[in-house]
Formats: sequence, structure tokens, C-alpha cells
Amino acid sequence: MELFKPEFGLVFWMFVAFLCLYFILAKYAWPFIIKSMEERADMIDKGVAYAQQAKSQLDNAKAEADKIIAEARADQADKLREAEAMKTQLIENARAEAIVEAKKVTDAAQVSIEQMRKESEKQLKQEVSEIALNIAEKVIRTKMASDAAQQELVAKLLQEVETNN
Repeated sequence: MELFKPEFGLVFWMFVAFLCLYFILAKYAWPFIIKSMEERADMIDKGVAYAQQAKSQLDNAKAEADKIIAEARADQADKLREAEAMKTQLIENARAEAIVEAKKVTDAAQVSIEQMRKESEKQLKQEVSEIALNIAEKVIRTKMASDAAQQELVAKLLQEVETNN
């Protein structure tokens, strides 16, 4: 039972040893421990401040990135609209040029056809007139074989000329 009932001398020397230990620790160890704890607290506070600053910078960077992405999307939409407008304009220009070109080709073909028709008519008239002259020549030769027929024809032609004038 000695453990449960310590003697006065033991308690006294334990108290003296405790006070010595307390003073030694208070003089040398506690200032170092408190200083280390304060430094650690300052470092934790700085870390928290740095983390908050980093978080705010990250939030700003996210906002800026979202803004840049929105601008890029708007720019992309504008460029797509411009490209669509250019495509439409190019198609319209090509159609207009094709219509003009087709009209030129059609007009040239019509002029060519008209010229060929006129040449064909002229050639046909010449051939018909040559054939008619050949026929008339043959008919006149057969009918005008005699002098009396020739004089009768000349008289008839003179009468027609006089009546026309």
C-alpha cells in the first residue's frame, strides 16, 4: 500500500524536482516551444492567406477564361456568318455570270443561225434564178427559133414599157 500512501519526504523531493524541472523548462524550453508554435501559427496563417489568394486568382482566371471562350465563340459565329454570306455571294455571282455567259452564247448562236439562214436563202435564190434563167433560155430558144416570133416578142415588150411609163 505504499503506492497509495506516499511518505511526506518522497512527496517533498518530488515537488522540489518538479519545481526545478519547471524552472529549467520555463527558462530554456518554453520560450523555444512557444516561439516555434507562434512561427508555425504564422506559417499556417500565411498558408491560409496564400490559399485564399490562390483561390481568388483561380476564380479570376476561370472568369477570364470563360470570357475569352465566350469571345472566341462569338468571333467564331461571326466568321461562320461571314463565310456563309461570302458563299452565298459567290454563288449568286457565279449564277449571274453563268446567265450572262449563256445569254452571250445564245445570242451568238442566234446571230450565227440568222447569218446561215440568210446565206442559205441567198444561195437558194441564186440557184432558183439560175435554174429559171436556164429554163427561160431553153424556152425562148425553142419559141424564138423563127424571126417572126422574135419580132412579135419585141413589139409586145415595147408596148408594156410604154404603158408602164
